[in-house]
Amino acid sequence: MDTQNTSVPPHAQSRNGGKNHPSHRARAKGHPGGVTHDNTRHATRFTVIGNHLAQHPDLSLLAIGLACHIQSLPTGAPADIKTLAARFPEGTTRIAAALRELETHGYLRRTRERTPTGRLVTRTVSCNQPDRRATTSGTSETPKPPARRTPATPQQEPARRRALPAVPKPAYTSPAVLRAATDVLAGLRREDPRLLLSATDAEHLAPGVAAWLERDLSPTAVRKTLAGDLPLEPLVRPAAFLAHRLTTKLPPLPPFRAPEPPPAVRYPLRNCDTCDHAYRGPDPHHCQGCLALRQPTPTAT
Repeated sequence: MDTQNTSVPPHAQSRNGGKNHPSHRARAKGHPGGVTHDNTRHATRFTVIGNHLAQHPDLSLLAIGLACHIQSLPTGAPADIKTLAARFPEGTTRIAAALRELETHGYLRRTRERTPTGRLVTRTVSCNQPDRRATTSGTSETPKPPARRTPATPQQEPARRRALPAVPKPAYTSPAVLRAATDVLAGLRREDPRLLLSATDAEHLAPGVAAWLERDLSPTAVRKTLAGDLPLEPLVRPAAFLAHRLTTKLPPLPPFRAPEPPPAVRYPLRNCDTCDHAYRGPDPHHCQGCLALRQPTPTAT
């Protein structure tokens, strides 16, 4: 009786036994407050909803419920805001916000199209799997999932450009002098490519060059002075370098010179109408002698 019958095949173990497959009752005991499911398989009138939608971490409950409702609608059923607001107790504002959520996460696409009669209608496309959209070639592409919401961080302000140093100001500015000063600055790059300036930098430096030009310096002399004896290292800010050079190397004003008297007036050679002698004088008809004879003699009193 103690001998084991080796001809009898061993009994197969139950697939539901053991720790790998705990029973529903055991799970209920482990989580007494959790949900339990009493499910019956649907045979008709059902819609398959993915857990990526039903348990979406970023969608609101209204958006999830609205997406489930839209996916259950037959093709061609109206799904505009007014129709949904008439169907559910939520107002148009909340339903519009929920539709925008679904559009953001790819569960809904809405486009405006014009019918053959000229009427504008809204075409609504419901996507049960936003991560798999058909392309024009018939294949499917898998875009990246929508980014999770992150707390807004204050944007860093862009680094402000340092202001250029001040430059000397001329005593009198004219458009012609400023134009000549700008030409001097534009020609510096021919002396050295490192002295290439922008239009904004040239506008800032032009008054300083004009102050040099009013000191009896030619444009060529100013250009040679600014571009001469440059350092060997790269010029990080050529405009700032030139502004410093315009200020530190500003030549003195020229000595005062009294204006020269105007040249004497030289009258043309004429013939006198009275004596017919040639003369030079302001009167176009009479020479000085004839003009004196024509003057009345004062009488004595």
